[in-house]
Amino acid sequence: MITKDIDTVAPAAPAPVADEPPRRPRKGRRAWDEAPRWQIYLPLGIYLLFTLVPFYWILLFALREPGSSSLVPWPITFEHFDKVWNERSFGTYFENSVYVGLATLVMTTIVALAGGYALARFDFKAKRVFMLALLCSQFVPGALLLVPLFQIFANLQLINSLVSVIIAETVFQLPLSMILISGFIRNVPYSLEEAAWVDGCNRFTGFRVVVLPLLRPGLIAVGSFAFVHSWNHFLFALMFLSNQEKQTIPVGLNSLMSADSVDLGALAAGGIIAAVPVVIVFAFIQKWLITGFSAGAVKG
Repeated sequence: MITKDIDTVAPAAPAPVADEPPRRPRKGRRAWDEAPRWQIYLPLGIYLLFTLVPFYWILLFALREPGSSSLVPWPITFEHFDKVWNERSFGTYFENSVYVGLATLVMTTIVALAGGYALARFDFKAKRVFMLALLCSQFVPGALLLVPLFQIFANLQLINSLVSVIIAETVFQLPLSMILISGFIRNVPYSLEEAAWVDGCNRFTGFRVVVLPLLRPGLIAVGSFAFVHSWNHFLFALMFLSNQEKQTIPVGLNSLMSADSVDLGALAAGGIIAAVPVVIVFAFIQKWLITGFSAGAVKG
């Protein structure tokens, strides 16, 4: 028997291809879906212009000398700040506003925390009706509350007292704050509280130890919102406080304007005094504020 060995011929390896030199990117080349830079920077520049020009205008009137028409505040003077702080009693207005803002912050946070926990963790027959009432209360302007609140405070002898403004601001802030807090608490798993109960904690202790530390962004968001609103609110302080020593900063700013003339330098200095505390507060809590409002918007 004759056999033939068939040699298996291996396929020839392809010839090595010389590496092509990398192509240099052309200047100004961009992806097809990338917008030109001028379409981004032009709207941002216009927005920045409209945002910063009013601030510069306020600084200009507050820092330049009285009677000057220069567009540059030089030489810088603090005469207007000294005038509004000492002669126009803005130091007293500032203390009253701080007192009202902090007291409103504390009272709103405590009451909203208790009410928000009840809405988030308990079921009762009128729960939906109560939530609807809270939402509808946001459509009621503060001016409609002036007559009944004034009558109540007059019967309680709280007119011309900062307590009346604090109570009014707290009542005005509670509906929205309670809704936000209930959303924050719903985001906390109920099993964490149950585990605390198994370990021997009662409901209050379990809430304080387990849930409350997780609500810090939400509490900061609600508290800062209440503080800023009470700091800037004008109507309640104007109606319930008649003594100049009990006035707040918004009412003090209004007193700088008269029917005959307006002291622009003093008004600008007072506006800066009113704005600086709010800017400082938001500069420190902006991280917690954004986190808190985004967390409360997940569930509601």
